[in-house]
Amino acid sequence: MRIGRALGITAAVGAAAAGAAWLWRHQGDIAFSRPVNEWTFTHMDRVMPTETVHRPLAARALPTSSTPLGVSGVRYEFEGRLRSIAELHDRTHTTAFLVAHRGEVVHESYPGRFAGPTAKFQLFSLTKSVTSMLVGIALERGEIRAVTNPVVDYVPSLKGSGYDGVTLEHLLNMSSGVGGVEDWTVPDAPIKQFEEAVTTGGSVLDVIRALPRLREPGTAFNYSTVDTHVIGWLLEAATGKTLAQYATEHLWEPMGAESDAFYFLTRGKPRTALGGGSLNATVRDLARVGSIMAAGGRVGETQLVPEAWVARSRGSDLPQFQVGALMDGGGTAHYGYSNQWWTLGGERRAYTGLGVHGQFLWIDPDSETVIVKTSAWNDPDDDARDAETCAALAAVVRAVVASE
Repeated sequence: MRIGRALGITAAVGAAAAGAAWLWRHQGDIAFSRPVNEWTFTHMDRVMPTETVHRPLAARALPTSSTPLGVSGVRYEFEGRLRSIAELHDRTHTTAFLVAHRGEVVHESYPGRFAGPTAKFQLFSLTKSVTSMLVGIALERGEIRAVTNPVVDYVPSLKGSGYDGVTLEHLLNMSSGVGGVEDWTVPDAPIKQFEEAVTTGGSVLDVIRALPRLREPGTAFNYSTVDTHVIGWLLEAATGKTLAQYATEHLWEPMGAESDAFYFLTRGKPRTALGGGSLNATVRDLARVGSIMAAGGRVGETQLVPEAWVARSRGSDLPQFQVGALMDGGGTAHYGYSNQWWTLGGERRAYTGLGVHGQFLWIDPDSETVIVKTSAWNDPDDDARDAETCAALAAVVRAVVASE
């Protein structure tokens, strides 16, 4: 009896320990799946260590327009039928939706259960586009010498790795040649190893150093969160500031943010932000970020992001980065890529920042229209929902232009 009971207790303890270990290893999968993800995506500061991006003492106004856009009347075509924006929100699990035109809010709504004007949304890879803005600022300030600089000049810990011989420009265009296609559905894929190291305290550097060089740098697009993580390391080394400190001083304060933001940090020490995916901010402040890009890098009369840097974010001249040319490297048919932004091509040359699970910062510079859409898709990548969102956001821009 005692032996049996002891064995039973031991087995129960062992099962509990195994269960706890499984939960620890798979915490990202659980936290990022519906319906839990609606909470997770607005409470990352409860889940991971963080560093604050501080707002200034006084915010710059983001006024509400006296002539709001009636989005309820906007229709977009998808899969052979006209749909409404309300259908978009339902079909693509929208949590927040804001439209700004020439620096004024013409529509703002929060369909998500934990969403609101003060909620800080996990932006995932939309962070990459903000990192690009910070790089442009650092180049203008002379803290980074040139985009042609080798990565290892700033991050010597990557000497002898696949990134030895890669330049900053290769990273900005996702053409380092390091690692394979980023696939979240493969359990042991490099991106899953990277995520596990970030969330459980493993060595991110070891994961990155182990990635093989598969192509000559600069020759082909291959979407890689690790590439942008390396950009973040480079930016921190060049400036002597953490990403949060640099974003505070050179973006959040000068643009007049109304709320603090934060980067979540790796659990392992030395803790560091993810330049490719850990910024959390309010939708209203993200609209301010987009308005800078829509206005050619300006905040009022101040040129905050270099105009030439903004221009290169609208599209590349190189054939391997054009709309429709990215599929082999993890892109989709309706996007091109340039400077850590997804480009739309066409006459308007609109572009967007993107994050997995449906985060969008859509910029139409010709009309100075910015659309922020946060979402809680179940899957990290969903080409159908992405294509539907693109169709809807383009229709919203047309409605804004028609109302001018």
